[in-house]
Amino acid sequence: MSSVDVHSKLPHIGTNIFTTMSGLAAQYNAVNLAQGFPDFDVPSYLIERVSHHMLTGKNQYAPMAGILSLREKLATKYASVYGIPFDPVEEITITCGATEACFSAITALIKAGDEVIIIEPAFDCYEPAIVLNGGKPVFVKTTYPDFKINWDEVEAAITSRTRLLILNSPHNPTGTLFTKEDVTALRELLQRHDILVLSDEVYEHMVFDGAHHYCLAADPIIREKTLTIGSFGKTYHATGWRLGFCAAPAHLMKEFRKVHQFNTFSAVTPIQHAVSDMLDDSDWHHNLSSFFQSKRNYFLNLIKHSGFKAVATQGTYFQLLSYAAVSDKKETDMAEWMVKEMKLAAIPVSVFYQDKTDQQILRFCFAKKDETLQQAAEILCKI
Repeated sequence: MSSVDVHSKLPHIGTNIFTTMSGLAAQYNAVNLAQGFPDFDVPSYLIERVSHHMLTGKNQYAPMAGILSLREKLATKYASVYGIPFDPVEEITITCGATEACFSAITALIKAGDEVIIIEPAFDCYEPAIVLNGGKPVFVKTTYPDFKINWDEVEAAITSRTRLLILNSPHNPTGTLFTKEDVTALRELLQRHDILVLSDEVYEHMVFDGAHHYCLAADPIIREKTLTIGSFGKTYHATGWRLGFCAAPAHLMKEFRKVHQFNTFSAVTPIQHAVSDMLDDSDWHHNLSSFFQSKRNYFLNLIKHSGFKAVATQGTYFQLLSYAAVSDKKETDMAEWMVKEMKLAAIPVSVFYQDKTDQQILRFCFAKKDETLQQAAEILCKI
């Protein structure tokens, strides 16, 4: 055994909840509605295009910022959908998934002693990146059932050391969306304070019931201080391909690329080419909301006679269910009991809070085949 004493940079962080619950789901042969990935196929056209580009020799390093055709088509999409004039050469970088984009952005912006405001509940990749860079996470909590941001509390959390505010809409795990009022409040906040914004918008094309996704960079004042993160893996049902992007003003992108080039340098070349081809089909992302809304509605209809109470998600492919009427177990115990005894895996929302706030709610992923949702619903209706 080595005598070298390793001082952990993340001493309080172990295996994340997604790995844990998916591992338990496999161990107990449970229906897995825990981890956020589809169990249906990637578009056949996309598979064909990856194969085509592999067979035609596009297998070496891509440019550090990503192949230009993909960045150009992404810029065209942002212009047509949101009216945002991103420069594909200077303001868009293709990354190895949205997680790499978040890590590279935080690493580029945060130095020792800087404070970063995180809105809770929060996806688990933000805090470790802040800590690894010597920053201090500062948490502003939202709670069940509406999970609405109190902007007065956000402003009260700002100090002379605050460098960055991390925002996420459509929001994982709650499924909430920013409103026009939220955008106005953020704009006014940024006019009063010299801080930057990391906007995680990986579920941008999954909004329901006629709602609108407010891309924060569509506001010119916000755009000058914002790095926008997106995910092709989420949009094209290909989470395992790990393809994302960051879009930001040139002065911020310059710093982002300094980190990205020494983090991963570039993303998988044939996949970039295939996604570039896929972006020619603008109907895909326009139709994605209706596709997932039908999945949500199907799942909610199947469990309407169960003891679980749903707050219909406004976006993403996650659904929160309250089990307060059927059990007084705390969330982590309930999730463990369900996967072991009932053969159904979900995520306890308390893990998305720094202080493990327990509200007796679980998160379920409905990006699944109908038969998978049927199996899950049958179990929920038995509890």
